[in-house]
Amino acid sequence: MLVLYGLSDLPSLQLPLFLVFLLVYLMTLTVNLLIVLLIYTDSHLQTPMYFFLGTLACLDMSSSSVTTPRILCDLYTQNRLISIQACINQIYFIFFFIASEIVLLAVMSYDRYVAICHPLHYIQIMHWKNCVLLVSVTLTFGLIFPLPHTLLLLNLTFCSSKPLQSFFCDLPQLLQVSCSDTFFNLLLIFFCGVLFGGGILFLTFYPYSIILNTIMKIPSKGIRSKAFSTCSSHLTVVFIFYGTIFFNYFDPNAKDSRADSVFYAVLTPLLNPLIYSLRNQDLKKSLTRFIHQLK
Repeated sequence: MLVLYGLSDLPSLQLPLFLVFLLVYLMTLTVNLLIVLLIYTDSHLQTPMYFFLGTLACLDMSSSSVTTPRILCDLYTQNRLISIQACINQIYFIFFFIASEIVLLAVMSYDRYVAICHPLHYIQIMHWKNCVLLVSVTLTFGLIFPLPHTLLLLNLTFCSSKPLQSFFCDLPQLLQVSCSDTFFNLLLIFFCGVLFGGGILFLTFYPYSIILNTIMKIPSKGIRSKAFSTCSSHLTVVFIFYGTIFFNYFDPNAKDSRADSVFYAVLTPLLNPLIYSLRNQDLKKSLTRFIHQLK
């Protein structure tokens, strides 16, 4: 058995922290479910862009559900024990959702590139069969990516006397409490980060060099503004997601990365839908129509 360090040792903070994390988790589920519901029920939103956005909302709900319920349970019971197998399982699913979201953000970047730079061929290129195929590839990559990490973890032994410097099981913190040599584990993190993370990040940002050049040539100020709005929302989500992942997994000076873990595991799944919904006029109009229908 392993011991999670938790968020705070002060008993007086356990209940306030429980209520805060519960509120954030309920808001995350509500906002993401609302986006999925709007996309599913509103014919105006049944386009490839919103199909990918709905997929992102599902990934955000699921990734939050991997960590937050465990955090809430530990805060409520003040029992921070977790088995090694449960810890490795949690790491697998965390990596699954991280890898899937990284690829999906690249797919969404490609979708914006086709929509803005090749609008006349958009329907032919991004028809539903291709959209489903891209999401299938995204999820398949997510399933395969964590396997080498989890298989290497199965060969390690862990010092139960050392608490994990986190409030859920995450790979860097788990390796710190290993009694075995973790050189290959760290090498794999670096290799995957450079090869896959760097490569996919390049595929995410490269289309924007062409997109921005195309947007500047659009004569209509309204169309140019709408294009900037959808692109800036996507880029904001990319910067937040990659920034928190980088500081958690690749910052050598981060001995205690609980703040980074809170951000990418708990807050990012809530921020993503808020960023898109606050800057997206189509979603705002759809929400208004939905409220009127309820009335």
